[in-house]
Amino acid sequence: MIRFVVTALLLALAGPALAAGDGHGGAASDPAKDAAMRAIAARDAPKEPTAQDFVARDAKDPGRTGYCATIADAASDARFAWQKEQLAALEKQVEERIRRLEEKRAEYEAVVQRRKEFLAKADESVVAVYAKMKADAAALQLSNMPEDNAAAILVKLNARTASAVLAEMEASRAATLARKMAEAGRRKDNERS
Repeated sequence: MIRFVVTALLLALAGPALAAGDGHGGAASDPAKDAAMRAIAARDAPKEPTAQDFVARDAKDPGRTGYCATIADAASDARFAWQKEQLAALEKQVEERIRRLEEKRAEYEAVVQRRKEFLAKADESVVAVYAKMKADAAALQLSNMPEDNAAAILVKLNARTASAVLAEMEASRAATLARKMAEAGRRKDNERS
């Protein structure tokens, strides 16, 4: 409205000057007036709306909102529902994996228990074999066995048999096995306390 009044006022003031012109009905040859008239015409000409015009309009008038603002609550609810479904699906997957892991753990514990029982029986039978052997034959076999295994067998033998076997061995090998046996005894004492 203000633009219209200003334009009418300027035209009213410039009208007689334009009519005076150069006598041929053309515009006056004053470049300043021509530039002013072009500026007014450009200012008053309808222009294409831009995104900034809409943002400014919505900020000035909160009652007017765009499409996105009208569906924001529905979109938020839909996103929440989707996330809730995704979490429920993930929770089911985690529960299924936990169940399978528990089954595997129980199966593994059963296998370990059977293995321990077998090794205990095997250890008892191996120790019984070495206990019944002659000391020189047992010493020869234990000399060719890995140190840890030989020391474990000697620890389980009674003291008289173990000492006879160690007496038949080479001195360095017997000392190494005796050291291993002492270490095993210390570990057992530490486990008890």
